[in-house]
Amino acid sequence: MKRLLIAAALVGVIVGAWFAWGWYGASTVSKETAFTVPDGATLTSVAGKLEDEGLIDSSSSFLLRAKILGSGDPVQRGEFAIPEGASGATILDTLQHGQVIRRFVTVPEGLPSIMVYEKLMAEPLLTGPIPVPAEGSVLPDTYDFERGEARTAVLARMRTAMTKYLAEAWSKRKPGIAVSTPEQAVTLASIVEKETGVASERRMVAGLYSNRVKQGMPLQADPTIIYPITKGKPLGRRIRQSEIAAVNGYNTYTMSGMPEGPITNPGRESIAAVLDPAQTQALFMVADGKGGHVFANTLAEHNANVQRWFAIRRARGELD
Repeated sequence: MKRLLIAAALVGVIVGAWFAWGWYGASTVSKETAFTVPDGATLTSVAGKLEDEGLIDSSSSFLLRAKILGSGDPVQRGEFAIPEGASGATILDTLQHGQVIRRFVTVPEGLPSIMVYEKLMAEPLLTGPIPVPAEGSVLPDTYDFERGEARTAVLARMRTAMTKYLAEAWSKRKPGIAVSTPEQAVTLASIVEKETGVASERRMVAGLYSNRVKQGMPLQADPTIIYPITKGKPLGRRIRQSEIAAVNGYNTYTMSGMPEGPITNPGRESIAAVLDPAQTQALFMVADGKGGHVFANTLAEHNANVQRWFAIRRARGELD
């Protein structure tokens, strides 16, 4: 009898060790692998999916060991990285408590809405269609998303971010600014965004255009000519005289005041610049040949600056 008890105990130890090894030690994961838990999935359905994808040998063995040796916490939805050599215990813990893989899409400052649309539609890990968002409704930033997430959800976060930031920025606006509504602020900021890529110039450019708005002058911003032609995409050539003379709701050479709406999605700094512009008398600006601009209060000063800019371009061989 004693020998039988010893033999039974030995068998129990061996079976227990085998059972534990199948949970804590054995692995069929040959390399780090992405695994997605669908919305509403159960442990049973996840086990079947793990077997189908070759991450475990047997869904029934996985479920048995999980119920005896694993945590009772529910699995999370989302995409997870299953590490190379992961045991059943590691796989379950990853799906219950691990970090969901986050992926990112970036909207640079000054990206027009048609290109935001194209960027989201080109992302293969997102799903479903979206409309082209209203110009100026998206806040440039980096946004995270999950594999299989709807494009509408990502776009909604971009719009919500703009709405939230604009409300906060508008509440801090300086008195006496040239715009009377948040919508006008976005429109003017979109011109500032397109007119300068130099961060230190934004408030000065905003001050110049604010002066023109207050005086009822045409803004004469080249990007507003381009917008009706390309919806904000690069023109790829020089602007034609016929385009400068075109009459529409955006061309600020043939109209006074601001265009009918934004010409791109401005970033935080351009919006902030419009709501707190530089205190300046400047009404004119022209390129300085170094990536920025030189500003002038009078037309005579501006004309002299223009001649200097032409001389720089001739020296570069850009003009005959």
